[in-house]
Amino acid sequence: MKRSAAVIAYDIVENSRRRQVHRCLKAWGLASQYSLFECQLGSREAEELFLQLSGLIDPQTDSLMLAWMDKQRTPRMVTAVKQNHHFQAPLWYEG
Repeated sequence: MKRSAAVIAYDIVENSRRRQVHRCLKAWGLASQYSLFECQLGSREAEELFLQLSGLIDPQTDSLMLAWMDKQRTPRMVTAVKQNHHFQAPLWYEG
């Protein structure tokens, strides 16, 4: 399985949801710096992880992003909050 470098970042309003997301990412064994996680993921692993994380957040108040370090791949976001992320075209992803 080919793995690619990616970064997962989140901005979660409620402490309990933030802890759940942090625990989920740690369970995957990902290296972290506060709410930013660096990882090497295959496509199927990324799909599974993103689905798990999407189920833990409230898209009305929280933001979740998976950004591939490969410019060929599109970043994925879950948020209803209007923000300027400077992506070419933010992608809304809901499982």
